[in-house]
Amino acid sequence: MSARVARAGWAWGSWGRRAASSLREPPPDAVDVAELLRNASSAEEGAQEAVARRPPSRCSVLLFPGQGSQMVGMGGGLLAFPRVRQLYEAAHRVLGYDLLELCLRGPQEDLDRTVHCQPAIFVASLAAVEKLHHLQPAVIENCVAAAGFSVGEFAALVFAGAMEFSEGLYAVKVRAEAMQEASEAVPSGMLSVLGQRQSNFSLACMEAQEHCRSLGIENPVCQVSNYLFPDCRVISGNFEALQFLRKNSAKYHFRRTKMLPVSGGFHTCLMEPAVEPLVKILGTINIKKPLVAVHSNVSGHKYKDPQHIRRLLGQQVVSPVKWEQTMHSIYKRKKGTEFPSTFEVGPGRQLGSILKNCNGQAWKSYSHVDVMQTNTDPDHRGS
Repeated sequence: MSARVARAGWAWGSWGRRAASSLREPPPDAVDVAELLRNASSAEEGAQEAVARRPPSRCSVLLFPGQGSQMVGMGGGLLAFPRVRQLYEAAHRVLGYDLLELCLRGPQEDLDRTVHCQPAIFVASLAAVEKLHHLQPAVIENCVAAAGFSVGEFAALVFAGAMEFSEGLYAVKVRAEAMQEASEAVPSGMLSVLGQRQSNFSLACMEAQEHCRSLGIENPVCQVSNYLFPDCRVISGNFEALQFLRKNSAKYHFRRTKMLPVSGGFHTCLMEPAVEPLVKILGTINIKKPLVAVHSNVSGHKYKDPQHIRRLLGQQVVSPVKWEQTMHSIYKRKKGTEFPSTFEVGPGRQLGSILKNCNGQAWKSYSHVDVMQTNTDPDHRGS
């Protein structure tokens, strides 16, 4: 069995063997199929050397979206593909509610709640991987790197064999519940800001904090929480701070601002209460070295080992998502070198739009694996 073919299995066999019991207790042990795949792949002589010799144009990169990309109806275009229904059935057992019904029927306001949308995006993204595996198995076999935006990082790690599906989903459940609770403690949100060369994000955040203090708000928060592409950031913080930035956008040379459909100021110190529950559950999960390079949101670089994964996943909820840096790390290459094919697996096309603004040449080989429609081929968005 090749390392890349082994990767395509990413723990299918142990779906649903862990049942969520409580926020604090991990699911019981189960057969670790990903480890069996790892053993099979490591037994193949010269597998890594073969990957290294493969031309970049024959390689692929998978990108997993994050919170904010959810929409009612997602998953409906995946149910005809093998094992997708089993995936949602397993999710039902882990989560304790019918995730597929919520995704297909909504309502949108329930799906938008952090506690629901994070598991929904995680499962839909991995279901999209199954669709891609069914239609274009070579893409999975030739994958050389993966990255996920915020909660998408958990899906990327499951795909790469670092976590078993139901354990990864349970960690996402704990993370979502803890972040939902933290977001309800302080009225906060996230503001997408398209700036320009002269935009001063640091000054804008500092003055927004001063505005909050003038309103009597103690310890106000306003900071860059996502680095998307040049001159485009997401700022998280108190609602009053974000309202101040929208009202004064011309002063800071912001071309466009838009509130994101999330329930809190994620990736800031406002999420500090969510760190301990997440770190605790990560300490109980059997995390392994990924079979394919997975890039961290915290650093933009590849994960090194299981302890590195545990440490940075815990930091991630209170640290900015360095997505622009991640794109540079994945796609940096000598002039004239071809780019790999890139597939966004999950709802929305936001990561494709960001890639286009980070690296137009890499975007030419971008495709989106639709979770809404029943197309027989991924929707190619490059030229």
